[in-house]
Amino acid sequence: MDNPADFVKPPVGEQTGIIKAWISAFRLRTLPLALASIGMGSFLAAADHGLKLSVVAWCMLTTLLLQILSNLANDYGDTKHGADSIHRQGPKRAVQAGLITARQMKKAMVVFTLLSLLSGLLLLWTAFGREGLYLFLLFLGLGLAAIWAAINYTAGARPYGYIGLGDISVFLFFGLLGVSGTYFLQTQQLNYKILLPAASLGFFATAVLNINNIRDIQSDQLAGKYSLPVRLGPVKARLYHFALLTAGILCAFVYTFLTYHSPWQYLFLLALPLLGFNGWQVWRIRQSHRLDPYLKQMALTTLLFVLTFGIGLLL
Repeated sequence: MDNPADFVKPPVGEQTGIIKAWISAFRLRTLPLALASIGMGSFLAAADHGLKLSVVAWCMLTTLLLQILSNLANDYGDTKHGADSIHRQGPKRAVQAGLITARQMKKAMVVFTLLSLLSGLLLLWTAFGREGLYLFLLFLGLGLAAIWAAINYTAGARPYGYIGLGDISVFLFFGLLGVSGTYFLQTQQLNYKILLPAASLGFFATAVLNINNIRDIQSDQLAGKYSLPVRLGPVKARLYHFALLTAGILCAFVYTFLTYHSPWQYLFLLALPLLGFNGWQVWRIRQSHRLDPYLKQMALTTLLFVLTFGIGLLL
């Protein structure tokens, strides 16, 4: 039975606190990085004269809803499984801090699951209309897989993030599938070369996750969350970070070499010093709580890479 207190309107000050708690749970700072794959795919589509702004808009909305769903599920799941504890080095989560109840968070997850599904259906209708039924069904399957991945990263009965598969998921959904899917929804054509910049973005997005997981090694170990840095250890996890950054740059170089038509295509090299700085700081700093600024810096550098890469293509 519902608690009657749930239906009592809280005081204004408490309402403000609740709103702030939900905004915090949405983790707005993660949303720009989630849009990076839409940006990269759209730049590639524009370079091939296939840009469709209506499709881009629906892609952006669907991606934002999925990212918020993932953040809410992460907040709920890590508290449920013990990864969000007093030992965690990062910011406190809403359920962990008692600002939002587990029950309220589960309801919000249902709401954002339905919103993501509705937005995704409208996206596919805009992209394919009545003519592309098979493509509609194919992308619907991919969309359902994205919803499943967003929820089950930490909130499922057997969360795959707890066995070290989070990196693969980020590489696929932020990189290969996110970029190539955005490109195909606009152009409705295949271009296997775009998998290279898609992989670049996937590697850089995975690097953001890797910094997060290096920071949380201690609390994740105590909670039985075997992320890749927990499995590798602090030193090898930092070497893995260098490997991700190097692979991302190499993929961008190879794509530019294969499609070269202007020196402007090397504009993405403006991001190279920032990537090197990030790799060096992650290697140098051994106190976990001091890594948080470089998590943000890596996310912003990834956005700079997408912008410079895309502008270079168009110029």
